[in-house]
Amino acid sequence: MKVPPLYASLQRNPTGALLVLLQIAITLAVLCNAVSIVAHAIEWIDRPAGFDTRDTFVISVASLAKRFNIASAEREDLAYLRALPDVAAATVTNGRPLTRDGTSTELGRDPDANGAQVPTSMLPMDEQGLRALGVSLVAGRDFRADEIAPDSATAPAPHGSEIIVTQSLAHALFPHGQALGGTVYEYKNEPLTIIGITRDFMGPQMGNPAYNVFIEPAASGDYGFYELLVRARPGRRDALLSVAKRHIAAAHPDGAVEFSQTLAAAQRDLDAGNRNMAIFLAAVTAVMLAVCCLGVFGLTAFNVSSRTKQIGVRRAVGARRRDIVAHFVAESALVLGAGAVVGSVLALALGQWLSDHYGEPRLDLPYVLASIVTLWVVGQLAAWQPARRAAAVPPSVATRTV
Repeated sequence: MKVPPLYASLQRNPTGALLVLLQIAITLAVLCNAVSIVAHAIEWIDRPAGFDTRDTFVISVASLAKRFNIASAEREDLAYLRALPDVAAATVTNGRPLTRDGTSTELGRDPDANGAQVPTSMLPMDEQGLRALGVSLVAGRDFRADEIAPDSATAPAPHGSEIIVTQSLAHALFPHGQALGGTVYEYKNEPLTIIGITRDFMGPQMGNPAYNVFIEPAASGDYGFYELLVRARPGRRDALLSVAKRHIAAAHPDGAVEFSQTLAAAQRDLDAGNRNMAIFLAAVTAVMLAVCCLGVFGLTAFNVSSRTKQIGVRRAVGARRRDIVAHFVAESALVLGAGAVVGSVLALALGQWLSDHYGEPRLDLPYVLASIVTLWVVGQLAAWQPARRAAAVPPSVATRTV
C-alpha cells in the first residue's frame, strides 16, 4: 500500500492525527524511561549491601549553637564509643551508605580530566572506617591514624594523597592493568594513589554505579553536623544504640542527636522505596498506555464514521474486506511510526535530563526498541476493531449514506 494516499486520507482530519501522534510520542518517552527506572529499581532490591548491615548503626549529631566545637565533640564521642566493650569499631563520616546522604564525584586516569571519568561515591573515614563497615581488604593496606586530615565546609583540607577503592571501581579505572599503586585524578585534578582495594560494598550516592566507592582518609570536621558510624558486637546493636544516644545527647548541651538509624533499617527503606517506585511507575505507565490506545481507537473510529460513503464506494467497485481493514490499519501504522520517531527523540532527551539532574542511569537503546514494538503492537490492536467495523459495512447501505 502506497504512503501518499494514506497521507492524503489523514489530511481530512489533520488535527486529530497530530494530537494522537503527540500522544504517542509522549507515551513512548515516558514508557521507555519508566521501564528503565523500574528495571534499575528492581535490580537494586536484589543487590547485596556488601557490608555488615545487621550490627551497624549511624548517629547524626547537629550543632545548636555557634560555640559548639564540632571537632572536639567528634573526638570525645569516638573516644567514648571505642572504649565501650560492645563496640567492634567506630568512625566519623558525613555520608550514610544505602542512602542519598553523601558525596558523589568522578575519578579518572587523565590529569587534565579530558579522558574517561568514572562516577563514584566518596566516604571520608578514619583508620577504623573499614572495620566499622565490616568490609575487608583484598589487596593493599588500611589507613594509619597519622594520615587522617580534618575537613570542613569553610576550610576544606587538601585531600589525602592516598585512597582505598572497591574492586568494582578499581576495575572501572584500570580494566586492563593493576589498580593497586596506581594514580588517579579527581575532577579538581588532584592526584590520588590507590593504597588498598576492598570487597565491593554500596556507597552513599545511589545514583552512581552501585559499588563504585572510594574512601579518603579524612574526618568530617566542622560542617555543622557529623555522623558516627558504629558496628556493635553481634547481638548488641539495639542495646548499644540506646546507651550511646543517651550519652551523646547528654554530653553536648550545644548539640543534639538529629537522628539515628540502623543500616538494616536503611536497607529496608531503600528496598521499600524502590519497590513502591516500581509499582507507581508501572501503574502510571499502564494508564498512559491505555489512554494512548484509546486515542488510536478514537482516531480510527472517527475516520471510519466520517468516511462511510467512501468505504461503500470502494466496496462497490470491488475492494475486499481485507483491503478496507488494511487501509485503516496502515493509516494507524503511519501515525504510530511518526509518533515513534518523535517519541524516540523525546525519550533520549528525557533520559539524558534524568541522568544529569537525578543521577538515573542513562537510557539504553534496547528499552527504546522494546517500547516502540510494544506501543506499535498495542496501537495496531486498538485500530483493528474500528477497521473491522468499517469492512463490515454493506456496499448497498454505504452508498446510500449522505
